[in-house]
Amino acid sequence: MFPTVREVLALEPVRHGAPRVVAGEAALDRPVRWVHAAEVPDIASLLRGGELVLTTGIGLPADETGLRTFIAELADVGVAGLVVELGRRYPAHVPPAMVAAAERRDLPLVELRRPTPFVPITEAVHALIVDAQLTELRATEEIHQRFTELSVEGAEPAEVVRQAAELAGCPVVLENLARQVLAYDSAGENAALLLEGWEQHSRRIQPAGRTSYDADAGWLVTAVGARGEDWGRLLLRWPPGGETGAAAAPPPRPSILLERAASTLALGRLIRRDEESLERQIHRTLLTALLDHTRPVDEVALRARALGVALERRHLVGVVVRHRQDAADSAGTGTAGFGGAPEAAARMRDLAEAVGHALRAARLAGLTGPLDDQAVGVLLALRGGEDEGAALSAFAAALRRIHLADRRSGRPAAALAGSPGAEGGCLIVAAGSGVDSLREARRSLVEARQVAEAAQHDRREVDVFRLPHVGLAGLLHLLREEPRLQTFVERQLGPLLAYDARHPREQLLKTLRAYLDNGRNKSAAAAAAHLSRPAFYERLARIARILDVDLDSVEATLSLHVALLALDALRDT
Repeated sequence: MFPTVREVLALEPVRHGAPRVVAGEAALDRPVRWVHAAEVPDIASLLRGGELVLTTGIGLPADETGLRTFIAELADVGVAGLVVELGRRYPAHVPPAMVAAAERRDLPLVELRRPTPFVPITEAVHALIVDAQLTELRATEEIHQRFTELSVEGAEPAEVVRQAAELAGCPVVLENLARQVLAYDSAGENAALLLEGWEQHSRRIQPAGRTSYDADAGWLVTAVGARGEDWGRLLLRWPPGGETGAAAAPPPRPSILLERAASTLALGRLIRRDEESLERQIHRTLLTALLDHTRPVDEVALRARALGVALERRHLVGVVVRHRQDAADSAGTGTAGFGGAPEAAARMRDLAEAVGHALRAARLAGLTGPLDDQAVGVLLALRGGEDEGAALSAFAAALRRIHLADRRSGRPAAALAGSPGAEGGCLIVAAGSGVDSLREARRSLVEARQVAEAAQHDRREVDVFRLPHVGLAGLLHLLREEPRLQTFVERQLGPLLAYDARHPREQLLKTLRAYLDNGRNKSAAAAAAHLSRPAFYERLARIARILDVDLDSVEATLSLHVALLALDALRDT
């Protein structure tokens, strides 16, 4: 943003004075924030740092001790440099004591060997500073305008990251608290090299504040979150194409850009958009209102009745339908993370239509609509004489029949029924506990959503998943995107994961896993880890030191075991 001392010396008014650097040449790239002319020895008390001081020397001390003190005070306050015009006080050169003191403090000291008015120098430098500030303001305004447009348009995180990388000219990565990449843009560099071993690399990046620069790693980092809860980090590699380890802190513009992009991402996460038919929008709006308490229950009942769905005096059951994650991924339409291909959106629309058809085929009434980009919700409204279990079984059977008879496949439903790889077998149908009041419907819907999340990797053949089917591993899988769970994993295992990242050959996490999986039986664990007992015991002692825990404590090892299961859930894609 500011011109350097070297650039100032290249200006015509300065070159007119035949400048010669006599000390501090290694620091000529210091930025010049302002130019100040002074003829008094105690000028340092009036400066704030970054100034280029111009003087003829007529007011400087006559003794060497005073000159050394003058130079020391300028260096302490952080001036950019000192320019002395020869002729009035010093006819041929500045005193050697000044030169030695400036060289010792790495302070640029410049002689002007010809008489030179200071006003043209001041005007020229200040013009450069003002131009630089205007350029920076224009760039900042462009950043503000670009990200404001992205916020208004509801841009996907991948687009926000792409725009940030384009403006910065550097790779940008968005990750969650578990150090998993959600979106990235390599800015023309090799993406495979950029993301190789990302988790271990990211754990070495330790910024000092919410937005700060890790010079050793070469990444500028800011936290991403809203409403007091951070859910990720946004990282920008700096300098562009430069080497890490000794890079100076980036100028203000990249920090402003990164923080503005992080704000846009946080805002975008709070905004939900959908493109559906009006009827489907109303269904979804009413389901969302029940889940989020955005409308009074009486109003929801009234609007549902206007749609032909009576919710009063009914037995209500929340149901959530979704694709198994591994099946969606194998079809190339996974929706994990942010964004989603058009095929994924079409797949969800098809599923929503299939759920609606299944309700009608099973002769059931209820609200139905997408809850998000991965699940379709249903609020079944059963009459007093209808059996809950039979109704859920009939709905699940009808849904699978309809989904199996995909007209686009060209295959009859009978040929697919019961096939392990069949499309119908890739669906999860989960139900919450039945309730008899619309005011309790939210509890049933939330429970169904949680069960569906937890059942994603359950390989059992269950027509309708219910709460008793969910175990600890399923619960942790359900909570994998919860920042508090990610924070728990980092608190329990973070030092060990960081150690493994620095010492990839040791892999102490595997040692800890073997110890816990074998019920803390050290002999069995050593055999399972293919290590001698002394070597295994030594590794356990090292783990205990790194994590500062007692591995013989039941409570401590239970926490570590839960953290390992949670880490598996976080890493399970």
